[in-house]
Amino acid sequence: MIKWYLGIDSRRSIPLLASQPFHVYAGKLPTPDSPAKKVWLFVDEFSNYLEATIARDGYELLTGLGYNVEIITHLDSARALISKGFLEEARVEVDKNISYLKDKIRIDSPLLGIEPSAILGFRDEYLRLASNKDAAVELSKHCLLMEEFLSEEANKGNIDSSNFTTEEKQVKIHVHCHQKSLSNQKVTFDLLNLPKNYKPTLITSGCCGMAGSFGYEREHYEVSMKIGETKLFPVIRKLDSATLIVANGTSCRHQIKDGTQRKALHPVTVLRNALLH
Repeated sequence: MIKWYLGIDSRRSIPLLASQPFHVYAGKLPTPDSPAKKVWLFVDEFSNYLEATIARDGYELLTGLGYNVEIITHLDSARALISKGFLEEARVEVDKNISYLKDKIRIDSPLLGIEPSAILGFRDEYLRLASNKDAAVELSKHCLLMEEFLSEEANKGNIDSSNFTTEEKQVKIHVHCHQKSLSNQKVTFDLLNLPKNYKPTLITSGCCGMAGSFGYEREHYEVSMKIGETKLFPVIRKLDSATLIVANGTSCRHQIKDGTQRKALHPVTVLRNALLH
């Protein structure tokens, strides 16, 4: 009944709220005691309230690799507002975010994000919506997916395979559309190659079919699932149960669950689990 009232197709499962939002966990953490290797972790509204365990994995991965992590949980990415066309309302959030971050985020203390559609907005829509264009452009230069940042750190030799398990794993990766458009798939592939006996391959899929709220809506459900069936679902159904399925988008993971009954993991969760203690 609730699904029908909200316009959600009855065949679609509903994302569950986290038993504890990430900001509650974060409030008990110590303040970083050194500016060395400092990063800011942007915990977007999806990661904070729905998938808090992924935000925790991201924090623990970064700290486990030796980074001093400042956490941001109180800002709204404006992704939902932008997606639904509420651009004036989105502009308010965009300006608020830029005002808060513009004097904090620099080349030596970048802003890292978990959900591609949230963090990559800083490099896309924010540039057009922001009232302070100069600040938006400068900020955008230092806003990165966690995969982008850690892949670059690996290229610099700051992290390597010695940080991770030698266990063997097959890994199949589906990359979010925002990443395909505004970044690249290689950073996620390279990062999941860090554990030396992990064997990642990219699924040559297009959009998963969920596209934010699109796939939940009654009038779009059938199209959403047909898109998933064009490539993504058949590939996943052929995988054995030991193969790790990786998808860094919250919509993508939900679509994979509904379409194949398989659980997909965020790359930071895979690497957190592979991290040597």
